[in-house]
Amino acid sequence: MFRNMKEDHHEWLEIHYFTPSSYEKAGAAWPIRLGANIAKPNYHIGPRITPYYYLLFVVEGEGTFIQSNRTYRLRPNDLFCLFPQVTHEYYTNPDALLKKVFFAFDGKFALQLLERIGLGPYTPHLDHVLTADILELMEQFFQIVTTPERHTDLAKLGIFHQIIDSLAARKRKIDGAIAPPVDWLQEGKDYLEIHYADGITVESVAEYVGVERTYFTRQFTKTYGLSPMKYLQKLKMTEAQLLIDQTSYTLAEIAQTVGFPDLPSFSKAFKKYTGMSPAYYRKRAKMEDVPTKEMDAR
Repeated sequence: MFRNMKEDHHEWLEIHYFTPSSYEKAGAAWPIRLGANIAKPNYHIGPRITPYYYLLFVVEGEGTFIQSNRTYRLRPNDLFCLFPQVTHEYYTNPDALLKKVFFAFDGKFALQLLERIGLGPYTPHLDHVLTADILELMEQFFQIVTTPERHTDLAKLGIFHQIIDSLAARKRKIDGAIAPPVDWLQEGKDYLEIHYADGITVESVAEYVGVERTYFTRQFTKTYGLSPMKYLQKLKMTEAQLLIDQTSYTLAEIAQTVGFPDLPSFSKAFKKYTGMSPAYYRKRAKMEDVPTKEMDAR
């Protein structure tokens, strides 16, 4: 970073271009370019548009950024964002030359990532964002892409998401002081739906969302009409019924898949929930399917 720069008519520039792998493009977002520059006194970009999202960090110097007919003053440690197909313009103060690091990225959830940072089409600039830790991550980014044995899609994605997460942590810290409380009840429900097969307990869910178990149970039941325990059981049984109906997994395999330690405990819970054993449930499903197949054959 700032060590392998080439001179242009209005800047010194180091830039690296990436072709995303199929794995990267299957994800939420992926890096496209990485660069660093030091402005000359005549440095002036735009007005122009870009096909990608850009995050640009001001390391030193001052300048002006214009986007969506709004003007922002650039100072050290500021962050500004270029949005695709939106006209932008920025230039340096000749008496305090801009020195920047930046990366471009793309992806179907790129905008959602920016929202986590606190950026949007009408809020493309943030003051005092660049910290020593983030600058170190950017340095690591350059080291990865300039070291052939380290330059992989997973390495680029890893450092890219670390930078985004570090920026998002700043917003979370600010929001924690001014935003309304997190919807812990919905968060607990989401946790149940994601981890129901992982041996979780109501106690562990309540601890995760930061409330006492009895209070969590009472509020959950009042809001959703089922206790957390019954909702957990419903999630397991719904998945079990689907697996019995639509797969050839053994009942023991299904028991493990939906979070039971063994077949007897699964069978007991399944019969209590459905009124029939898992074996009979599968047999009945096959019997009900016979007339349909016979009709199709005719």
